[in-house]
Amino acid sequence: MPWIRRGRGRRAAAEERRLWERARGLAESCDLPRPFDVEVFLAGLAERRGRPIVVLPVVAGLVSPCGLVIGTDRADYILCTADSTGFHRRHILLHEAAHLMCGHDRQLPARGGDRALLPDLPAQLVGRVWARTGYDDPQEREAELLASFLHHRAGREAALLGRAGGGEDRAGALVGAPPPVRSAAGA
Repeated sequence: MPWIRRGRGRRAAAEERRLWERARGLAESCDLPRPFDVEVFLAGLAERRGRPIVVLPVVAGLVSPCGLVIGTDRADYILCTADSTGFHRRHILLHEAAHLMCGHDRQLPARGGDRALLPDLPAQLVGRVWARTGYDDPQEREAELLASFLHHRAGREAALLGRAGGGEDRAGALVGAPPPVRSAAGA
């Protein structure tokens, strides 16, 4: 935990431990689809929350965040850079879903920069917006930790399933490659 080593003291260290424990507990207690599929995971989260989660690919500039969550009156929208694939896309989606799982959408009002990022979206529709720009904010660290724990758990379970037979090409899956085609003789 590099941010603790910067001399923030015992109170900060205790807060960070609580953050880690909460994120780890959430990751271990939630249902993950088997085999893991981030879209199926998001559909299950949407069902538990009682509102749709819509993933929107967006073309982003070099200084834009990789992902955003926007809560409106009707749905939660996760904006994800259109050119992200494989491991990175899955992590972005898990990070933004983690904000929802942690209840961050109920804790803070939208930030002032939201109008610059989303000029065409009516202000009354936007409930919350989070830009993934840094990890000084405890909510960003918590979302990143939870996403990492979920990613690790999904990989751990995939490895266990792979050893039982029928595993996928894990290296290719990291970068978005389709699983290898298996012949009928090799199946």
